[in-house]
Amino acid sequence: MLTKASGLDVDEVVIDLEDAVVPERKALARELAVSALAGADWRAGAVSVRVNAAGSPWCHEDVAALAAAARRPNTVVLPKVESAGDLAFVERLLAGCERAAGAGDAIGVQALIETATGVSRVEEIAGASARLVGLILGYADLAASLGGARDASMWGPVQDAVLIAARANGLQAIDGPFLGVADDAAFRAAAGRAAALGFDGKWAIHPVQVGALLELFSPSADEVARARAVIESLGDGLRGAVAVDGVMVDEAVRLAAERVLARAEVGA
Repeated sequence: MLTKASGLDVDEVVIDLEDAVVPERKALARELAVSALAGADWRAGAVSVRVNAAGSPWCHEDVAALAAAARRPNTVVLPKVESAGDLAFVERLLAGCERAAGAGDAIGVQALIETATGVSRVEEIAGASARLVGLILGYADLAASLGGARDASMWGPVQDAVLIAARANGLQAIDGPFLGVADDAAFRAAAGRAAALGFDGKWAIHPVQVGALLELFSPSADEVARARAVIESLGDGLRGAVAVDGVMVDEAVRLAAERVLARAEVGA
């Protein structure tokens, strides 16, 4: 799987050391991940590693190995984040391991919000660390934490909470994976809702889903052209409101236009 993943032309590959690995194989999986980071010619724009949760028997070993790796990941994905303290633990651990290894740029952190406690404290979490670059909504563990069965159409309030916390703190908001491995109507409906809400992307758990996600989360040529027209019309930002194609636009619309162009650049 690691060999196949290195050839995927995607925005990000996340190597999993947590739920996909049974306890007796954690050490081996860690070694394989470190080896794959250095040995593969990755086509993805970024390569990250989901470590084990803070407080588990393996988190500190995962972080130390990745911080000292010959090729370090762009970010570590920290699962089941429930407080600012979880991020503080990983932040201090990364800082110490990076200093010991004489590493250069700091490794970023992405926080998986996937428990009831995490959702209830998502605003606190979003502002807790300078290393934090994104929030990811994790559905499987969250469904277990909340209890009861939920389909993709019932997650609106939680999606809003994660999205608002991310935007308020300048972070990426990533929708978690659809709990199915097909590119079918249910998957596309869930992904389409996340894109319409304003999420920056969505995790795929099978390569067959990548094409649909690129299509749904990449702005169309018309959207890119309009975004460029908005920014050009507003110029240096001193013009106030102006008309573009018969519609009044202002600095608030510029922000949305800049986000469209950023998404287009990532998907290029």
